Amino acid sequence: MLASEEGNGPRRPKVRSVAGKQFPSDFRWGTATSSHQVEGDNTNNDWWAFEQQPGRIRNADRSGRACDWWRNAEADFDRMAALNQNAHRLSLEWSRLEPREGYFDDAAAGRYRQMLSGLRARGIEPMVTLNHFTLPLWVARSGGWENTRITEWFVRYARHCAEWFGDLVELWVPINEPNVVLVLGYLQGVFPPAVRNPLRARRALHNLLRSHAAAYRAIHAVRRGARVGTAHNIRLFDPAHKRATTDAWAAGLQSQFFNWVWLDVLHRGEGRSILWSGRMPECANTVDFHGVNYYTRERVRFVPWRIHYAFGRNFYTPGAQMSDYGYGEVYPVGLYRALSEVWRRYARPVFVTENGIPDEDDDMRPRFLLDHLSAVHRAIADGVPVQGYYHWSLLDNFEWAEGWRMKFGLIAMDPVTQERRERPSARLYAEICRTGRLLLDAS
Repeated sequence: MLASEEGNGPRRPKVRSVAGKQFPSDFRWGTATSSHQVEGDNTNNDWWAFEQQPGRIRNADRSGRACDWWRNAEADFDRMAALNQNAHRLSLEWSRLEPREGYFDDAAAGRYRQMLSGLRARGIEPMVTLNHFTLPLWVARSGGWENTRITEWFVRYARHCAEWFGDLVELWVPINEPNVVLVLGYLQGVFPPAVRNPLRARRALHNLLRSHAAAYRAIHAVRRGARVGTAHNIRLFDPAHKRATTDAWAAGLQSQFFNWVWLDVLHRGEGRSILWSGRMPECANTVDFHGVNYYTRERVRFVPWRIHYAFGRNFYTPGAQMSDYGYGEVYPVGLYRALSEVWRRYARPVFVTENGIPDEDDDMRPRFLLDHLSAVHRAIADGVPVQGYYHWSLLDNFEWAEGWRMKFGLIAMDPVTQERRERPSARLYAEICRTGRLLLDAS
């Protein structure tokens, strides 16, 4: 464990237990990362190329060495273990494993086996994401998610990963936050491929869905005991005025598109939304568990001429607590609502696969943790089978188009010096992980 800022060793926060808020004994307590954000020098994917384009990344930041995981992830694995975590969600970098079409790099696979084995040796159960936003350059230059051949390419990649790592991994997520890929990449133009074209977004949606379903079947064909699920960004959309039917209609329209059409198709083989409605029976019944990535909610006011914004003007609740740089409203009950709704709709086991806050001085994160974990406990008490919580993130990392500005880490990390420093919230979370009990206060 890192030295505390006071005294000569780690300091446990003073805590007071809350009676009745014990979590299940087999609950997974962890953190989450993604390859491009932490590994460093992922030079062969579309995001590295995107970073080189002027004006794409805030402050002209670059991922660069990131958190240096490709060379030394194990040092942070030690920190996870010292902080009592028993689970970690990480992603594999497709561009490392298949740097050219059809060529698979055994040396890169060996490094990932070393990392996954290292987690297990420390008592940390890995959950593996196959695609967390980045595409190999050869895929991106061939049309990325718009090329119908991507399902063929992706399922081949998934099969190789299951063969390489299946003995080390039970929990798999084929594609992280496909709704974010669509909105930020194809509708708002702030992620690659940086276009604003609903027709191209629709093509990408179809191929994302088919690729998930094909990967689901490929992983199960190789590893019968595997569990394959989602890591889906659930964002609550509430009407600006509860009694305004038009506000409620616009909020429902946005929620159906952003939250539910993807999951509906993966369960029932059909879905409807403002972008696309139809049937894809080949995608039905391809979910073993649901991962919920939850951060915030938005209010929606109906505006009839805002067609390209699903007839809504979105804003955060006036007067609500906001995280750094206005990233989002702090709304803990939203996590309870999201977990409950996913369980009600789909009746599959649930994980919180991401939940966190940008908070550089750590004045909000301790309370954020307590309140959001309280929401998780409430959901469990109400019968939702939540099996784990993965905080975003273990340490500060490259936050996509926001560069290094957003500080999500339990551990502060300087990208220049690579220096790490535990924040107080890290010690609070460590105590929760150690006891499996929700704590009321840390002072």
